[in-house]
Order: sequence, then C-alpha cells, then structure tokens
Amino acid sequence: MKKSIKKLTMLSFISFTIFNIWGCKDEDITPNNSGDSDTAFVSTVTFPSLDSVTITADHYHTNNANPVIVLCHQAGWSRGEYIDIAPKLNDMGYNVLAIDQRSGQTINGVENKTIGSAVTMGKTTRFIDAKPDIDAAVDWAKNKYNRNVILWGSSYSACLALMIAAERNDIEKVLAFSPGEYLPGISVQGSISGIKAPVFITSSKQERIQVEKLFDAISNSEHKKQFVPKWGDGQHGSRNLWSSMPYQEEYWAAVKVFLND
Repeated sequence: MKKSIKKLTMLSFISFTIFNIWGCKDEDITPNNSGDSDTAFVSTVTFPSLDSVTITADHYHTNNANPVIVLCHQAGWSRGEYIDIAPKLNDMGYNVLAIDQRSGQTINGVENKTIGSAVTMGKTTRFIDAKPDIDAAVDWAKNKYNRNVILWGSSYSACLALMIAAERNDIEKVLAFSPGEYLPGISVQGSISGIKAPVFITSSKQERIQVEKLFDAISNSEHKKQFVPKWGDGQHGSRNLWSSMPYQEEYWAAVKVFLND
C-alpha cells in the first residue's frame, strides 16, 4: 500500500512538471475542481459569456491571496498563446486565467473552443463580438479571488482590454501588446481616454507610431508606460515574451517593472 501511494505521488509530480514545461495543450488538460484550495494547480474551466456563449479558459492557480491576471489572445489564435507565458507569471506570484475569445482558431497545438460554442449558437465572431467574453472573464476572476483584476490583451484583444479598462473601475492594471485601430466602425483612440488604471503598452518597433497614438489618447491615467524594444525589432502581440524569441528578456524586464510598480 505504501509503495502504491509513493508511486502515485511520484507520477503526480512528474505529470505536473511536464505540464508546466510544455503548457496547456488540449490533450494534457485534466480538469481540477479544487478552486478553493491554496495548492497550486492548472486546469481547464468553462463559464458563460455575457450572452451565454460558453468560454473555455486555462486556469493557472498559485494562491488565493495572490493577484490575478486575465490573458486574452490575438486574432486567429487561442489561449495557447500563453502556454509559455502563464507559468512564468505563476512563478512571479500571479494567478492567471488564459481565455479563448470567440474570435480565434488554434496556436501552439491548442484549439480555440469558445468559437465553436459561438458558432453553434448562431453568434457572430468578429473582433468586437469578443468583448463580452473578456468582460465575463474579468467577472469570473474577480469573483474567484475577491479582488480587482489585471487585464492583458494581444493585438485586437489589446484594443478591447483598453476599452474595457476605460469602462470599468475594477481593473487594477492593463497591459496591451500591439493594440491598433483594428475594430471596424469603432475608434479605439476615442474610447480609451477615460482609463484611470495604470497602463502598459508595447509593440514591435515597426508598430511604435500607431501604438503611440493610442498611448497619447490615454489622458486620465496617472501611470502609463509605452515600451519600445532597443535591442530587437520585436513581433506583433504577446509572443514577444515567448522563450523562443531572442529578445524576450528585454520585454520581460519591462513587464516585470510595470507589474511590480
């Protein structure tokens, strides 16, 4: 009996280690319902969007007392954008919720499941249609941890994250990777001046000018930072933080300073 328990414990440790190395690929996920535990775990969760579309997300829990970050992916992708990033945020002391918005597909072997629910329900899947998904994710994280939420977007979801931060008073900080005027018929620049939370905006060097226009439009935040890489050209969106990117350390250093400030 003792040998069996010892073997089971060792297998659990190995499984958890492999998961944290390779990330939350669909085939690796084993749902864990211990959401009230202070034991670290990673699991896939589902919850309703504001219009009842089912949102799928990866929940990286560290400790109930820690801050929580909601991560939103770029166009054509999924929560898989963050399989390399979320564990590092865990190591920094953050709980993380990486969501599938209804506008997206697959990245890093992780299929976007929210879009399937939206299509089945006859919902449109334009970029702007993902806004209630992000709002619902903020609600979920806020209720889970009983605290304000750090909101993080990539590309089109960076625009939505900034807009949501201008509308809500429960956003602790907002990080926007490569935002731009990506929402047809909507002026992002005209929608974000009211942000009061601290703001971090970054991009590739090539995107600097378009991002600067949005940065300058944020007039009410007492703490805002635009980061432009010095040593590399950078990429579009949050992938600048992937371990495979040669300049990721420069981006990580800027993110850590902002989060710790």
